[in-house]
Amino acid sequence: MVVDDQPLIVEELCEFLESSGYRCVPCASGREALENFKDDPEIGLVLCDLHMPDMNGIELTQHLQKFAGKKRLFESILLTGRADKQDVIKALRCGVADYYQKPVDLNELLEGIQRQETLLRERMKSEQLGHLNQKLQFLADSIDDLYQDMEAVRRPPRATSSDTGSSEDSNALMPAIFQQLSPRQLDVARLVGKGQTNYQIACDLGITENTVKLYVSQVLRLTHMNNRTQLALALSPNANAQQHRLTAH
Repeated sequence: MVVDDQPLIVEELCEFLESSGYRCVPCASGREALENFKDDPEIGLVLCDLHMPDMNGIELTQHLQKFAGKKRLFESILLTGRADKQDVIKALRCGVADYYQKPVDLNELLEGIQRQETLLRERMKSEQLGHLNQKLQFLADSIDDLYQDMEAVRRPPRATSSDTGSSEDSNALMPAIFQQLSPRQLDVARLVGKGQTNYQIACDLGITENTVKLYVSQVLRLTHMNNRTQLALALSPNANAQQHRLTAH
């Protein structure tokens, strides 16, 4: 989008940029630029004059930033006939990507626009990767919840008093906070309590180290513990009931 209150400058810049492969949206004022920016979501580069009567380039950039928020990325480049140091500093502070003094060297301007276009594409890729990571994390959490539900369904019914054995005695001695864990999470927690490494746990349970790390992270989160040492102490056979209550709390 090319914005300048002098129509001849807008025409010249648009003609030059279109011959270089860009689609241009000409604007004769800041207000017209705002309307076009809102109506055309494909506008990603804004080339505007700094000194315009109704709205200067810095004010226009700030209005565009407010409208775009975090959902839309764009870069703004200013053109100025008066290279006032304070204006330049203010422009850079408000997020203007670059500026050029009139009369503009068109080839130099084209290089600057191409550079900003490359940076903008990289920013867009980073944003897309960030959104994808959030979706993957949500999917991983959903799978974990589903797995725990499946484990709860597969878990055998509680034994009667006549069936009570060593395994039941072991569970009874555990702090109440561990009863919410799935059988696999409980297996990992017990082995952590024995001081085993992730590699040793992976070998014992027939799973990968990364899977062990995932289970350890889940156990720490569900039991509100800070690290493996605290988890091991809570599961230590020497820990008394008072220690269990404090750890669980």
